[in-house]
Amino acid sequence: MQGLTDTILLGVNIDHVATLRQARHTRYPDPVEAVYAAEKGGADGITVHLREDRRHIQERDIALIQQVLLTRLNLEMAVTNAMVCFAEKLAPAHCCFVPEKRQELTTEGGLDVVADEARIRDACQRLAAVDIDVSLFIDPDFKQIEAAVRCKVPTIEIHTGRYAEAKTIKESKAALQRIIEAAQFAHQAGLVVNGGHGLNYQNVQPVARIPEMNELNIGHGIIACAIFMGLENAVREMKRLMREARA
Repeated sequence: MQGLTDTILLGVNIDHVATLRQARHTRYPDPVEAVYAAEKGGADGITVHLREDRRHIQERDIALIQQVLLTRLNLEMAVTNAMVCFAEKLAPAHCCFVPEKRQELTTEGGLDVVADEARIRDACQRLAAVDIDVSLFIDPDFKQIEAAVRCKVPTIEIHTGRYAEAKTIKESKAALQRIIEAAQFAHQAGLVVNGGHGLNYQNVQPVARIPEMNELNIGHGIIACAIFMGLENAVREMKRLMREARA
């Protein structure tokens, strides 16, 4: 089991830069430019989700990002043979398996590792065989964490959506407590614990304060703020809040 640290990392998801581009099918804004700005602002990694319907990020984007980034690439993707083959060829530093439905606006929940354990375990083993750090995007549920351990992944990413989308203080506190308990349980099981989904400048600090949290992956909140203050400054401010929470 890895020890706890006082630091917390920030992975910046740049999917929505590509969302804006694909809305008009233009050549701009280019996600590669977002990589430069995010890293200059202090991003510890760049996250992209190559969806099966290619609604935002394209293969070309990932190939170029892989060539220019100075940090590390975290590729989010569905558990399909086509996506695993793509990752095996690209060999990013990290891959995170996420559930995916064509009709959803954004990822609605975590993987059901318990129900699909054999297939997920096989995909994880294929990527581990080419030295890719694999993580599973799961709900803060002990049974899902235990299934992730059986899949022999080194890392999980806890879905923070229920906390971020809570309508009342009571709901928010209950959802946060589930994340805290899941992070503790996963850490004790020897897993590296990341988190993400729906986090923004107003709600990030309670999650960043969790000692077991190694990294938060944040996209929409940062890109939305970047419209008004620029991406570099938006990343810098998010990282300041996270560090302040951990201090």
